[in-house]
Amino acid sequence: MKSLTSQAPQVPKANDDDGNNNSNNYHRQNKHRGAHTAASYIRLNTMSEPKVIIVTGGSKGIGLAVVQDLLKAKHNVVLVARMPFGVSELVKDYPGQIKFLSADMTVPDTAHRAVELALLSYSKLDGVVVNHGVLAPITRLAEASIEDWKNHYDVNVFSALSIIKEAIPHLRATKGKIIFVSSGAAIKAYAAWGAYGSSKAAFNSICRHVAMEEPDITAVAVSPGRVDTDMQKELREKGQGVMSDNDYAGFVSAFEEGQLNKPEWPAQVIAKLSLDAKSDLSGKYVAWNGPEVAEYREQQ
Repeated sequence: MKSLTSQAPQVPKANDDDGNNNSNNYHRQNKHRGAHTAASYIRLNTMSEPKVIIVTGGSKGIGLAVVQDLLKAKHNVVLVARMPFGVSELVKDYPGQIKFLSADMTVPDTAHRAVELALLSYSKLDGVVVNHGVLAPITRLAEASIEDWKNHYDVNVFSALSIIKEAIPHLRATKGKIIFVSSGAAIKAYAAWGAYGSSKAAFNSICRHVAMEEPDITAVAVSPGRVDTDMQKELREKGQGVMSDNDYAGFVSAFEEGQLNKPEWPAQVIAKLSLDAKSDLSGKYVAWNGPEVAEYREQQ
């Protein structure tokens, strides 16, 4: 494995979506990439005391890949998710390094329980990766249900704000990190994505406010690009007829042509930022393959 380098794909333009033009280039460059390895990552991150990171929505997709990276690098993780999926295997493979909280982030006491579990298990908190979220409702504004939007914001915004609020006092003590898993939809509109795009725009704004209000905490919002996850499957199944034809066709073709990012690609950046994000990144929205985070990205 080559060492980290400052060279990286060009940062996406402001009007690019989660499938920015550089995604295809990165995919071609990594066509023959083997299984993700954390060898260099471990060398970089085990020189000091293990850190303690909460990862929400950590049982599948990007969240699971973030958890796996952190565990491979010998750090401790509190994984919060509604369903356990492969958690038992992680507990078996990394005894003592992982605590699992099976809970819905919208339940009022979940944020407190997650932070409390981190403190009781590991005596501190170094970072939070806010990864949980939903795409639905996929409807145009004229047909929108206000109740559906409220439910969406409960998941994507208010429950995220809840765990951030709960974590801040403890992150001040460790000069910790908050990493928001954002989206290109935060800066580009798609028909029928009003709820999702606006909630991710709220993420970016909350990130900037954390940076403004908490100088001892580094907060970064990261766009992971178009990633091969359940959310992409959902939009392929439900987006036809409500999204614009061109946008919908673009997402479908990206899947059919194998151009979606693997979860491990953005996850490596998100995991490393949760450990070591530099303060000059605080408040910024960055693409996972952008030049601002080149040093956090493994190059093959």
